[in-house]
Amino acid sequence: MKSILVIGAGQFGTLIAKRMEELRCEVMVVDKNEECIDEIVSYVTYAKIGDGTNEEFLRTLGIDNFDVCFVTLGSHFQTSLETTSLLSELGAKKVISRATNDVQMKFLLRNGADEVVYPEKQTALRIATKYAYDSILDYFHLENDLYIYELKLPKEWCGKKLGQIDVRKKFNINLLTIKRNSEVIMPSAETVIQPGDIAFVLGESRNIQKTFRL
Repeated sequence: MKSILVIGAGQFGTLIAKRMEELRCEVMVVDKNEECIDEIVSYVTYAKIGDGTNEEFLRTLGIDNFDVCFVTLGSHFQTSLETTSLLSELGAKKVISRATNDVQMKFLLRNGADEVVYPEKQTALRIATKYAYDSILDYFHLENDLYIYELKLPKEWCGKKLGQIDVRKKFNINLLTIKRNSEVIMPSAETVIQPGDIAFVLGESRNIQKTFRL
């Protein structure tokens, strides 16, 4: 069971805290606002009123005992930056901070954040990609240039075996699963593509776009 610290009980921090508690983590939430703490206290292991920019207060929490520290103060950048830096100085094992733009992301990474989440940008990119083409149902960014796309397979593939199409060799992508009506299939070289098949495809974005003419 992981021990988690969430500093900032706004909407984003609250969602993280509640979900991690559901996943059987031990979660402590900190916020200066008493009302925010009152609203979340029944959903998490611990909740405290306190200032994330106060070094002495942070020391009382035992920062080095937490597996992950989340700084979810995206709308208060100076506070977020100070808190991130202090957590790093106090020996936090992993600090994940929220940013609302690219400049904030750079500063947070330079000042102690191990990882920066940028939910507005990530959501915008996902929605834009999803609705740019009718064949794209969804997509997920893994890391670097690796993505998983949920796609309708091309009509010209219908009736052919995956071995004939040979997407791995020709296009350097992998078909992870095929969804056919309510059935999920782990495809093999002998799998025959049928009309309406939807696939989860793993690969670099440029290879996926080239394969499916996006």
